[in-house]
Amino acid sequence: MSEFVDRVTLHVKGGDGGNGAASIRREKFKPLAGPDGGNGGDGGSVIAVADSNATTLLDYSYMPHRIAQSGTMGLGDDKDGRQGADLILPVPVGTVIFEAPTKKQREDEARAKENGGADGEFTPRAHGKLLADLSHAGDRFVLAKGGQGGLGNRALSSKTRRAPGFALLGEPGEERDIVLELKSIADVALVGYPSAGKSSLIATMSAARPKIADYPFTTLVPNLGVVMAGHDRFTIADVPGLIPGAAQGKGLGLEFLRHIERTEVIAHVIDCATLDPDRDPISDYHALENELAQYAGSLDLPLGAIPIAERPRVIILNKIDIPEARELAEFVKPQFEDMGLTVMMISTATHEGLKELTFLLDAMVKELRAKIQESEAAREEEREVIHPLDMPNRRRRPGKDKGLGYDFEVERRQDSAGFWWEVTGDKPEQWVRQTNFDNDEAVGYLADRLAKLGVEKALRLRGAHIGDEVRIGRGDDAVSFDWDPTVAAGAEMLDGTPQSMRGTDIRLQDDGRAHRRTNAERRREYHEMMDARTAVRAAMAEERKAGHWADPAVNDDPNDEHGLLRRFDDTDWDGTEAYSDDDAASKQAHTADGADTAAQDAAQDEE
Repeated sequence: MSEFVDRVTLHVKGGDGGNGAASIRREKFKPLAGPDGGNGGDGGSVIAVADSNATTLLDYSYMPHRIAQSGTMGLGDDKDGRQGADLILPVPVGTVIFEAPTKKQREDEARAKENGGADGEFTPRAHGKLLADLSHAGDRFVLAKGGQGGLGNRALSSKTRRAPGFALLGEPGEERDIVLELKSIADVALVGYPSAGKSSLIATMSAARPKIADYPFTTLVPNLGVVMAGHDRFTIADVPGLIPGAAQGKGLGLEFLRHIERTEVIAHVIDCATLDPDRDPISDYHALENELAQYAGSLDLPLGAIPIAERPRVIILNKIDIPEARELAEFVKPQFEDMGLTVMMISTATHEGLKELTFLLDAMVKELRAKIQESEAAREEEREVIHPLDMPNRRRRPGKDKGLGYDFEVERRQDSAGFWWEVTGDKPEQWVRQTNFDNDEAVGYLADRLAKLGVEKALRLRGAHIGDEVRIGRGDDAVSFDWDPTVAAGAEMLDGTPQSMRGTDIRLQDDGRAHRRTNAERRREYHEMMDARTAVRAAMAEERKAGHWADPAVNDDPNDEHGLLRRFDDTDWDGTEAYSDDDAASKQAHTADGADTAAQDAAQDEE
C-alpha cells in the first residue's frame, strides 16, 4: 500500500530565456549585409494540472525541487533559439496551492506548537496567500513562469538604428516556494470517534481496504471508496478519528479535518457499544459538531460551496449486532429524529441496514448536487464581465502621481548608510535584467528607453539632485547609479556624425550607387559641376593678377633672390659669404639697414 502524503512544499523555477544574438550577415560581394542575429527562445513554465489518476503528493515529497527547461540562445543567419518545454506536474483533484509561509508565519507556528494549544487558537500549519484551487479534472495553474528570450540585433534594428552592435539578454525564470495541500473530494464524509467502525463501514460498502484493528487511531490517513447504488455511483471518505479539541490540534487535530471541506454529506458514525462511561451517542454527536463548527468558522469556501453547518447530516448508529448496543440505539433514535436528523441503524459485522443506508446516501447526494448546480448557475448569471477596450499591457496607468510615466514608481528610501531613490516597475526592472552592462551601446540603449519612459522627469519632480544614488529594482537584483540629468541619455554618441551615431555603421550606409538617377538629375548635376569649375577658374585668375600666387609656367625669380634660404642668414651653411661679387650692392644695403636698426635700439635704451 502506497504512503499517503497530502501536503508538500515545492521549490519551483521556470526556465531561463535564451540570449539574443548580435550578428552581421556576410554575402558574396557584400560582406556587411545588415544584422541577422536571432532572438533567444523563451524558457518553459512549471504548470500544475489536476489529474484524476493522481491520488497522493508522495512523488513531490521525494523530489521537491522542480525546474523547467531553459530556452536556447539565438544564432546568426536569422536563427531563433528553441523554446524550453513546459514542466507538467500532475496533482490530485482537490489540490489547493498556497504561497510558502513567510518567516513571521513560521515563527508564529513554532510558538503555537510550544504553547501546545493551551490558548485555544492553535494553528498547526501556516501557509501564505491562496493561489489556486484545482477542484476539477483538467484545471491548470502556472506555478513558475518561464523567462522571456532576449531580442537579437535583427529585431532591434530600425530606420535610425540600422546596425545594432548588441542584443538583449534572456530573462531568468520565476523562482519561488509554494505549498501543495490536498483536500479530498468525496460525496460523503464519515466522521466519528476513534474505533467507531468507520473503516469497517467503508470496507463493507466499497472496494477500499483500509487498515482495521481493535485500537484507537488505526486510520492515520483518509481512505476513499466508490460505492455503487444501482446505476448510480458516489464516493465516500473515511476521515481519521476526531476527538474533542481537534480544532485546537488535539489528537490528529486539523491534520485531516480539512478533507471534510469538500464533502456534500456528513455522516456521523456513532459507536453504540462503547465501554467508556463518560460517553453516549448524544454527547458524541454534540462534541463532534462543536469541533466542526469551530473549524468551519475560519474557512473561505469557493464559489457555489454550501457552508458546513448547512450541509445535510445523517446519523449512523453502528454495532447493533451487540444486544446492548441495539437497545441503546433504539433508545436514542427518537431523540435524534426530534432534532430533525435522519437516523440509520446498521451493523458492519452482519451487514444489517447497509443496503438501505447506501440508497439513502445516494438520494441525499443527488439532491445536494442539484442544489449546488442551481446555485452556481445563478451566481454565473449575476456576474457581469467587462472587457477593456485596450490591451492591458498598453493601458496607461497613472500610479500614485499623475503624469509620472506608464508603469513605474519612484520612492525615496533611507537607512543608516544614507538615502537613495528607488525606481520600481515591470518595464524598468525587465529592461535592467535584459541589459548587458559590458556593452556600452546596450547601456546607452537602456538609458534611452528609461528617458523615453519618463524616469528622469519623475526623479526631477520628486526632488532628486545631481549625484543622488538611484536604484532600479529591489533587493540584491537592483542596479545602482549616480543620477546626472544634465547629460542626455547617450548624448556622447549622438553628435550627428555617421561614425558616432548609436546603432549605425558607415559601411552599411547607402552610398548612392544603388540609386538610378533620372536624365533631369544628370543634366542638373552636370551644369552645377561646370558652373563650379568656371567660378573656380575666375577666382584663381583674379588672385594671380593681384599677386597672391605665381603661375608655375613663368620664372619670375631666376636668381632665387626671394627664395626661402635668403631670408635666414647672409652666410652659407659652410660659413662662406652667401652674397656673390655681382651682388655687392645688395650686401651693402642689407648692412646699412642693420646698422640703422641697431642705432635706433640704442637711442630707445638711453631714453
